[in-house]
Amino acid sequence: MNVVTPKRFTIDEYHRLIELGFLQESDSLRDGKAERIELIRGELIQMVAKGRPHTFCTTRLCRQLDRLLGDRAVVRCQEPIVLPSDSEPEPDVAIARGNETDYLPHHPYPEDIFLVIEISDSTLNYDQTTKLEVYAEAGIFDYWIVNLNVRQLERYSQPYQNAQGKFNYLSKQISLPHQSVTIPGFEDALLDLSQIFPTVVDA
Repeated sequence: MNVVTPKRFTIDEYHRLIELGFLQESDSLRDGKAERIELIRGELIQMVAKGRPHTFCTTRLCRQLDRLLGDRAVVRCQEPIVLPSDSEPEPDVAIARGNETDYLPHHPYPEDIFLVIEISDSTLNYDQTTKLEVYAEAGIFDYWIVNLNVRQLERYSQPYQNAQGKFNYLSKQISLPHQSVTIPGFEDALLDLSQIFPTVVDA
C-alpha cells in the first residue's frame, strides 16, 4: 500500500522557491489574487484572510508599540521570523532587538526576539495550539494572543517540554481591555489595552 506524505521544505528550500519566483515573499498567487503563505514545520501553510477587526487591531497595536518603544527595539508587523523547526512564521507582531538594518542579512532568530504576538479570531485554535507549540519549542520566552473573540489578551511565558515531549508554556495570564500590561524586556513601557481592541468585533 502506497502512503502519500506531504512534501516538507527546509528554510533554505523555501527561500529558494521565493527566489525562483514560485512564491512571492509572504505571498503566493492564485487566480490573480495574493495569498499569504508561511512555513510551519516544513509545510507551506496558507494564511487565512484577515477581517476588519483583525486589521484594525494590528494597525493600532503596531502604532502603540512603535510609540512606546521608539528606537529601543524593532517592531515588525506581519513579517517573517526564523525558527529552528524548519519554520518561518509571520506573526502579526514581533518585537526584536537592535534596529531594522540588523535584519537585512536574515530575519530575526529566537534569540533576537523579546515578544511574539498573534491577533486571533478565526485562527484562535491554531494560534493556541500549533503556533504556541512552535514558539515554545523555539524558546520564545513570551508569546501573546490578542483574543478578539472574547476580548482579552492571553499572555504566555516560560516555555517548557513535558514528559511526552510536547512543548507548551508554564504560565498563562489573562488581561482585559480596561487594563494595561508591561511589555517584556521594557519594564517602563505600559501598553494600554483599551487602545488596541476594536469596539465592535465582527467581520
